[in-house]
Amino acid sequence: HLVESGGGLVQAGGSLRLSCAASGRTFRSYDMGWFRQAPGKEREFVAAISWNGRRTYYADSVKGRFTISRDNAQNTVYLQMNSLKPEDTAVYYCAARTSGVPTEGSEYDYWGQGTQVTVSS
Repeated sequence: HLVESGGGLVQAGGSLRLSCAASGRTFRSYDMGWFRQAPGKEREFVAAISWNGRRTYYADSVKGRFTISRDNAQNTVYLQMNSLKPEDTAVYYCAARTSGVPTEGSEYDYWGQGTQVTVSS
């Protein structure tokens, strides 16, 4: 069970930090990812992190602006988003997987309900 929080309305250039809280004792065994979907567009990969936090992956569109991290003691994964742009506006979802390609949504087993991020120009 994954629950995202931290979304909201922010001006361009601003920052937000998304959180994804997971229930269950096996959180630390899952690789985690963030995806987003804007109105009228397909879901796209944003960032992913390995179960131990040693490997991270980013979409080119967010590289250098977003940072994914996790705290296995708190069963939480984060997405720090800086220098936000209007094109970052979307519903952001966190997801968990045990294996597979980190950038492919179809490889993920569990999904949260999403949190809205709106960036005004």
